[in-house]
Amino acid sequence: MSEHTTTVAGVAVDTRHWIGGERVASAGTFTDVSPVDGAVLGEIARGTAAEAAAAVAAAKAAFPAWAATPREERARLLHAVADGVERRLEELAVVETADNGALLRSHRRGVMPRVAHNFRFFADWLLRLGHEDFDTRGHTNHVSWDPAGPCVLITPWNAPLMLATWKVAPALAAGNTVVLKPAEWSPLTASLLAGIAAEAGLPAGVLNVVQGYGSEIGDALTSHPDVRRISFTGSVPTARRIAASAAANLTPLSLELGGKSPLLVFADADLDLAVDLAVEQYDNAGQVCLAATRLLVEETVAEEFTRRFVERAARLVQGDPRDEATDIGPTVHPRQLEKIDGFVRRAVAAGARTVIGGRPRDGRYYAPTLLTDVAQDAEIVQEEVFGPVLTLQTFGTEEEAVRLANDTRFGLAATVATGDPERARRVTARLVAGTVWVNCFFVRDLQAPFGGSRHSGVGREGGTWSFDFYCDVKNTVTSPKGWTSHG
Repeated sequence: MSEHTTTVAGVAVDTRHWIGGERVASAGTFTDVSPVDGAVLGEIARGTAAEAAAAVAAAKAAFPAWAATPREERARLLHAVADGVERRLEELAVVETADNGALLRSHRRGVMPRVAHNFRFFADWLLRLGHEDFDTRGHTNHVSWDPAGPCVLITPWNAPLMLATWKVAPALAAGNTVVLKPAEWSPLTASLLAGIAAEAGLPAGVLNVVQGYGSEIGDALTSHPDVRRISFTGSVPTARRIAASAAANLTPLSLELGGKSPLLVFADADLDLAVDLAVEQYDNAGQVCLAATRLLVEETVAEEFTRRFVERAARLVQGDPRDEATDIGPTVHPRQLEKIDGFVRRAVAAGARTVIGGRPRDGRYYAPTLLTDVAQDAEIVQEEVFGPVLTLQTFGTEEEAVRLANDTRFGLAATVATGDPERARRVTARLVAGTVWVNCFFVRDLQAPFGGSRHSGVGREGGTWSFDFYCDVKNTVTSPKGWTSHG
């Protein structure tokens, strides 16, 4: 075992960057600590502007050949990456659980299979992406999706590999090269992905992985003049910094920035279903950008809904995410735990009532929390907590429900529980959100558009929308006149 390799749950992980098909060390490192038990997982190469420049240079050098690679070959290689993910699914699952604290059972059964599916889906979508011609007064229009160039992809810590490959797969399928920068709180599976991609035969420089802290390496990546696309998932303040950095080069951005999503529960809803949907918002310790953290309940059923919710939430098991019986694992980092607790303490000081939870546990866990008696303009209602904290407000009319739902600066998602299909149509038409679920939650198809409105983001990805972003879409208009030969 080399000094640049750490062992996590029995899996060897290289802690260096992956640049131009080679492992590259840095002069400095940062410590990666497990939220599960506080154990040090490894000393990770801490990139700087030098590593950022090297990664972009490698991506730029690899781009012409990769862009010219036939679609069928690109698709074959992406399927080979998916094969590698499936062969190492258990390794990826145990490492990611150790690194970010999410449930091992979820990684095994849902998240890592989805990682493989991300590659397969976009490989197949590439092959079905049409180059249909259409006619304009006798002139032929030919639309094509040309690879844009090197892409910088910056990903979050709450679902590290799944969200990384949600970006990496379409970018590579489109014929671009990639520099992936994972979150410093959960970098390990990105390193494993680099090895899997190399074993699958991905050419050197097509996928590069650099690690480090945002300002130390991120600014150098997002301001680089050779970068043609930037995709980021994370916070609004960081997105503002990235947008400012990219502005000098007018680099196109795709931004997914989280939200403060509502769950609207109408009196005609199946209350047991509505309660199940509400309790589901505690998934991944509430560290889900799409979570409906604002429960808006019609006042005539609010008391009964709350009673059933408290009863149902009491059955949740919080503890070691490696245990099959656990429903809620730890918070990803002590700083995040402190942030969550600060939100709750300030809300209570301002008059909110704690129905359940409201406190940390054992220094790593935050108890599932429900707060009531909160004002619409309260910080806890308006700002993203990113933890297992829900608020409950009541409404009297459909009009009031929609007004409360839309009354934040965010617009990522919304969930509606109702037994009336006409009401569902009326309400969903008026909600400001990139995704709306009716009587369900977190059902996502890769061919559907995904993204947010307002401060929840810029752009849409998924299916053809991903190729629209990761390509320079070109229309060629040809006149039948003027041909000198018919060869």
